[in-house]
Amino acid sequence: MTNINRFSSRRQRLDHAFLTDRLKGAKSYKRIAGYFRSSIFELVGEEIANIPQVRIVCNSELDAADVAVSKHVRESLLKERWNEAPAEVEALLHKDRYRKLHQLLTSGRVEIRVVPKDRVFIHGKAGVIELDNGSKTCFLGSINETKSAFAQNYEILWEDTSAEGVHWVEDEFNALWKDSFPLPDAIIQEIERVANRVEIHFPDVTPDELPAAALVESPIYRGGEQLESWQRAFVTIFLKHRETYGKARLLLADEVGVGKTLSMATSAMISALLDDGPVLILCPSTLTLQWQVELKDKLGIPSAVWQSSKKEWLDQNGHTIKTRGPEDITRCPFQIAIVSTGLIFHESDERRYLIERKFGTVVLDEAHRARQRGGLGEKKEDPNNLLDFMLHIGPRTKNLILGTATPIQTEVSELWNLMRILNAGADFVLGRETFSNWADWEKALPIVKGDQIPENEREAWEWLQNPIPPGDEEPTFAALRLHLGIPPSAFFTEKGYGSLDFFEREAIGQTLTRGFYKEHNPIIRHTVLRRRVTLEEAGLLERVAVDVHPDPLASNSAYAGVGFQGLGLLTNHPFNLAYEAAEKFTDSLKQRTRAAGFMKTLLLQRICSSFASGKATALKLLRGDVPEEDEDAPALLPEMLQTLTPTEVAYLHTIIDELSRPEARDPKLTAVTYFLTEHHAERKTWLEHGCIIFSQYYDTVYWVASELAKTLNPEPVAVYAGTGKSGIFKGDEFASVEREDIKKAVKLHNVRLVVATDAACEGLNLQTLGTLINVDLPWNPSRLEQRLGRIKRFGQARRTVDMLNLVYHDTQDEKIYQVLSRRLKDKFDIFGGLPDTIEDEWIENVEQLDEMMDKYIHLRQKARDTFEVRYKETIDPDKNRWELCSRVLARKDVVEKLSESW
Repeated sequence: MTNINRFSSRRQRLDHAFLTDRLKGAKSYKRIAGYFRSSIFELVGEEIANIPQVRIVCNSELDAADVAVSKHVRESLLKERWNEAPAEVEALLHKDRYRKLHQLLTSGRVEIRVVPKDRVFIHGKAGVIELDNGSKTCFLGSINETKSAFAQNYEILWEDTSAEGVHWVEDEFNALWKDSFPLPDAIIQEIERVANRVEIHFPDVTPDELPAAALVESPIYRGGEQLESWQRAFVTIFLKHRETYGKARLLLADEVGVGKTLSMATSAMISALLDDGPVLILCPSTLTLQWQVELKDKLGIPSAVWQSSKKEWLDQNGHTIKTRGPEDITRCPFQIAIVSTGLIFHESDERRYLIERKFGTVVLDEAHRARQRGGLGEKKEDPNNLLDFMLHIGPRTKNLILGTATPIQTEVSELWNLMRILNAGADFVLGRETFSNWADWEKALPIVKGDQIPENEREAWEWLQNPIPPGDEEPTFAALRLHLGIPPSAFFTEKGYGSLDFFEREAIGQTLTRGFYKEHNPIIRHTVLRRRVTLEEAGLLERVAVDVHPDPLASNSAYAGVGFQGLGLLTNHPFNLAYEAAEKFTDSLKQRTRAAGFMKTLLLQRICSSFASGKATALKLLRGDVPEEDEDAPALLPEMLQTLTPTEVAYLHTIIDELSRPEARDPKLTAVTYFLTEHHAERKTWLEHGCIIFSQYYDTVYWVASELAKTLNPEPVAVYAGTGKSGIFKGDEFASVEREDIKKAVKLHNVRLVVATDAACEGLNLQTLGTLINVDLPWNPSRLEQRLGRIKRFGQARRTVDMLNLVYHDTQDEKIYQVLSRRLKDKFDIFGGLPDTIEDEWIENVEQLDEMMDKYIHLRQKARDTFEVRYKETIDPDKNRWELCSRVLARKDVVEKLSESW
């Protein structure tokens, strides 16, 4: 008698003839299934609802390396794949099935595990069913894993009731079960969310509910990631301040690399959705496209960047929107506008138009640039153009967010400049300045630091009454407000100390304890600062060490075949002549134009990036073009380029001619190739670990990628740049590719070499890559930290990543790097002690740069402990779990609302 039963869906319905019959009353069911989403989704078949034990192992597209790294990576990758089906359609068509599925997965009877992609199952499905009488049967065949396939598809199936057959299938199942891992809770939670999903409209949402309703189906959440707990906390603080004061005034001073951009961007988005009014984001020109990429790729929302040189708007898809002229800067085609601070610095027409209109929210990134003029002249204490603009725009703005990792760059008074901006049009920050003790930084600083306390109740009342703090901050403040009859919306009282009663004076006396004013003062009330080390100690950020190359302590022989002279690469005669010509070009300009300083920075940084970039820049300048990365260029620069002298033109031709010579071989390409293919770390080359290569300039990025593609053929080399410029090289061929497709290819380990611009840096998560090369050195340590943050994050397989910094010997870049490298000692926190930005005026000589950096580091260290105290508790990962929200705003509605013009 045979033990084999054969079934064909051509002859009978397999769900009736086999599945229903065998599973009815079964004790257990083991299944080797196919792709995890369809396998799981089809569990809603009633046949398994009452089986005491169901175990299913599914395949996935996870790489074994990702599985080994961390639970966080597995969850995010699987959730991203699960969410490829649109939630709005799934909830509409299959809500009942999602509910049943959630019940099954939380019943305790069903267990699902997933294996990485090196064990892919397409048709070789199999299973073992233990019947109610204790006997077992197994099946295998071409069957699709879904219940509907048993009823509708053409499938064939073999059943084997023999002990030998059952044992064989169970062995296969057990081996796969051992290599698998549990279905993440995040998937089960998403199933529940979709089962309960209700689409709502803006009138139905309270301000507190809005972030979850607007974000839960945004790209960042659909991609299996989310805003980190401290980023969510900032949005919550923003909403709380908006409710308490009627407007929000916040300085976000989180350390470099902690993700300030997304915190501020989300708050700005929520403000616009709450109908506060237009959003203006001000940032250096080099960051405008980064902001736009973050808004699009993470939040899925539109914005427009004002192109200063062309007087046009650029939308998030790279399309130009024509305008009539500079006056149209006040007519942004979307609710969110991104504008370069260079326009504000340079007294442009646009500055005048902007200062005349009202805004819902203004975000100023790298806010430390708004400060007093300084120097030695009569106007040294006057505000610079940016500070002046912000002080004027404050009263015309509902919400102000200032972002900088360096609120104190060289003087403590700089922090008070930022506080003055926040106080403009909102005297609940520092109080009414004419009468406020808090507005005088020299008087207030000892109180803020906790070095002094008021001598008596009378003096304490002078500090408390202007501004009087909100009642929910501390019981003493609530009691004072109640007895004085001060409403929640008021933050000032003229009541003198002599008219206070006994209870009120006693309440004030309770504030005369050491540490009280250190924890309760306007500076800490409106400043949010979270340190990287705190987040690492809480397990919220990955603690990944960094080995920096070239190692200042290593001999040059450590890098065989690369011509390092100390920290710099030895150059050749053509480059030296080109560099000399660049210096002479800018020296000549100094004799006749104020733009010479800017031009020197522009030209020398590009020549120091790569030979290709230096040559391309000289060609653009000859044509009278301002390089596209320099929207901050002074207004007179185009005119200056049209009136170059014959001597200046000759210098530019020298740069082009020398860098075009066959012998002008760029040593940076040699160094990059060596580190990718020959230098080993943990017994692998850097290419085997995967590598991200960064440059500030697209000319350098394109050149590096194209040359590496030829050298490493057939290795694919991705170019990750601004809109319309991304793609993949393979040998001599190049294909344009969307940034999202590159990110996916890296995630799936199909691409292990990416060359990127800083403009595309934000929102790029490349933890599958283990090494980083900086082809050039931005004069901005925060940019270096942002680059490093692309790989130094959760899911990084390596406990220590490698970073190579390339500069040419005997150039301005090398002098700056020598100063930086002395401070890159802590392998875990190599940038924590460096300024957000190295100012141009610091770079007169190495001694001055050293002095300014030391001064900054000293002041920063003194400020840290004071500012961090208040917001330590806001990093709870279990708070504000917006990913669980089932009351959802349609993405279409969110985008439409933010697509309204000013």
